[in-house]
Amino acid sequence: GRQRRPRVGDHLDASRSAVANGQPFGATGSYEKLTGTIEFALDPRNPQNTRIVDLDRADRATDGRVHFTADLVVLRPVDPARGNGVLLFEVVNRGRIGLLTRFNSAPGSVDPVTRADFGNGYLMREGYTLVMVGWEFDIPPGTIRLEAPRLDGLLEPIHVSFVLDRKADEAALDDAPMYSPVDPADAASTLTVRDHYWNAPTPIARSRWKFVTGTAGPPRLALNGGFEPGRMYEVTFKARGARVVGTGLAAIRDAASAFRYRTDLPIQGKAAYAFGVSQVGRFLRQFLYDGFNADERGRRVFDAVWSHIAGSARGMFNERFGMPVAGSVLLTPTSFPFTTDEQTFAGERGSLLQQYSPEQRPKIFFTNTSVEYWGGGRAAALIHTSADGKRDLAVPDNVRIYLLAGTQHGEAAFPPTRARGQQMDNPVPQREVMRALLRGLHQWTSQGVAPPESRYPKLADGTLTPVAGVRFPPIPAVADPRVIPGPGQIRNGRVQMLPHLVPQVDADGNDTAGIRVPDIAVPVATNTGWNFRSPSVGGSTEIYNLLGSYVPFALTKAERDARNDPRPSIAERYRSREDYLAKLRAAAAALVTQRYLLAEDVENVVERGAAQWQFVTSRATTSSR
Repeated sequence: GRQRRPRVGDHLDASRSAVANGQPFGATGSYEKLTGTIEFALDPRNPQNTRIVDLDRADRATDGRVHFTADLVVLRPVDPARGNGVLLFEVVNRGRIGLLTRFNSAPGSVDPVTRADFGNGYLMREGYTLVMVGWEFDIPPGTIRLEAPRLDGLLEPIHVSFVLDRKADEAALDDAPMYSPVDPADAASTLTVRDHYWNAPTPIARSRWKFVTGTAGPPRLALNGGFEPGRMYEVTFKARGARVVGTGLAAIRDAASAFRYRTDLPIQGKAAYAFGVSQVGRFLRQFLYDGFNADERGRRVFDAVWSHIAGSARGMFNERFGMPVAGSVLLTPTSFPFTTDEQTFAGERGSLLQQYSPEQRPKIFFTNTSVEYWGGGRAAALIHTSADGKRDLAVPDNVRIYLLAGTQHGEAAFPPTRARGQQMDNPVPQREVMRALLRGLHQWTSQGVAPPESRYPKLADGTLTPVAGVRFPPIPAVADPRVIPGPGQIRNGRVQMLPHLVPQVDADGNDTAGIRVPDIAVPVATNTGWNFRSPSVGGSTEIYNLLGSYVPFALTKAERDARNDPRPSIAERYRSREDYLAKLRAAAAALVTQRYLLAEDVENVVERGAAQWQFVTSRATTSSR
C-alpha cells in the first residue's frame, strides 16, 4: 500500500537566537541560529530502509517503527526571502562544525555566535542556509551527534586497529569508543602486530596483554614491554554495545527530504546540497552507494553532493559493529566500486550510482589533494581510471573531478612546522579554490551554467603515473617517494593490492596537473602529498597518514650548489620580492579568468605570498634538519 511519510519533524524541538549581534551579511541581511533535536521514525519494511543493516533487529514502538533522535543546528537568514533558497547540509566531521572554517576562513567554533565566528561571511553573503544534523553515535556529548538505536543482545567479535606515535605501556581503542569486551579475560581474544598493512600479522601471546578495567572512556589495553610506535596493532574481542549504525545515513536522508519537500516545518529550502570532508567525504560516497539519495517516496534528496578529500574510499557507516569515528583508513583499505559509472573488477560489477534512476542522481563534485593519491588508503586515482589502473575513464556529465595540486589532506598552519613528519607540514591553501568551486557548483545546479572544467591527472597525457615512474628530484635529506606502497582492498579476508597511480611532478617536485594555485605555479618550495614519519614517532620508512611536505628552495645558487640541490634557487627564479609578488598576482588573475578563484581572493593570495617570501628568505638555512 501507500507508504507513510517519515516522521522527521513531527517532533522537532528547536530554540532560536540571533548571531553576529544581528549585523547584516551583504544583501542577505542578518542570520539566526536554530538548535534542537529531531525525532526520526523508520519503518523497517519500507524498501528504502531494508538496506539499513540490522534495522529489523531494533526495538519498535507501538507504531511499528524504530525511533531515534539527532541533534540539529541551523544557521539561516532571518528573512529567508533574501537567501538563495539552498539548504547546504554539512555532514559534520566527528560532530564539529567545519563549514565556517572551510569557506569563511573563520576560526573554528563549536558554537558560532559572535561576528568573528563567521569569518569573512562568504557563505552568508551568498545566502545559504547551513544545516548540521547529527549522524554519528560514537562521539562525545557536546558535539552534534545521533542517538542510534541500541542492539543490546548482539554480541560478536570485532577487530580494532591502531598505530601509536610513541612507546607506551597502554593504548586506548579510540576507533571503538562505544564497544566494550563482553569478557575482558576471554582467552579467545587476540592481539597482533605488523609493520605494513599487507603483511601477515604476528600474534602476541595472550599472557602478555590484557584489557585495563575500571577506567572511563574507550577500552584500553596494556602490553608487557609496551607498544612500539609506528607499528600496526589489531585486537580482536567479543564486544557489546552494538547500535544500528546505518541510521546515521537515514538521518541525513530524511532531514534533507523533509526540509526541502514539506511545508509544515520551520526549516525549508528549494534545493539541498550535501558537503563532507575526509571522514564524511567517505560517508557521502557510502551514502550514494547505499542508495540514500532517494527518500522513502523515491524522490531525489540532494541536488548536489560534494565529497572532499575522500579519494575512492568509503567507510564503516552501515555495518554491524561499524566504527564511524575510525580514522585509521590506512588500516582499512578501499573497496570496489570506486567510480560513478559501472565497471567490472575481479568478477564484480558495480558503481556508486547503481541504485538510482536518472532523475534521482545528483550533480557531484569530487575534490582531492595530493595526499589522497599517495596514501592513507584512499587511492584517489581509481575514481577516474579503470580498476586495473590501465586507462582513463570518461567523466559522466553529472560529475566533476578536481585535484587541488600540491596540497595536503588538511592544509597546515602557516608558518609551517615539523612535528610528526621528516619534513615540515604542507601549508598550501585550499580555501580560496573551494569558495570558487562552490559558486560554480551552485550556478551549475540552480542555473544550468556549466561549472569549471574538471582538472585532474591523466594517464593519456602522462600527468598520472605509476609510482615507480614519478620523476621526483633528488633533494638532499628528502626520502624517495617511489618506495611508498600502494593501496589495497580486502577480498576474502586477505589484502589485494591495487594500482598505485599518483600525480606526475615537475623538476621542482610539484604536481603538474590539477588546479595549481599560485603557491604551486609560482613556487618558493616543493609541496608534496606525502611526508615520511619522523624517527621520533617510529616507523620512519612509512609515510605519516594524511601529511604532506614543504621543502623550501635554497636562497642562492651558491647555497644550492653547496647542498647539491637540483632545484633552482629563489634568487635564480625571481629578481626581487616585487618580481615574485607580481608573478603571483598574474597567476591568481589567470585562475580568476578560469573560475577557479574569486576576484575578491586575489589580495589574500598576494598577502600570503608576501608572508611566505618573508618566511623562506629569513631562514638561516633551507636544508632539512
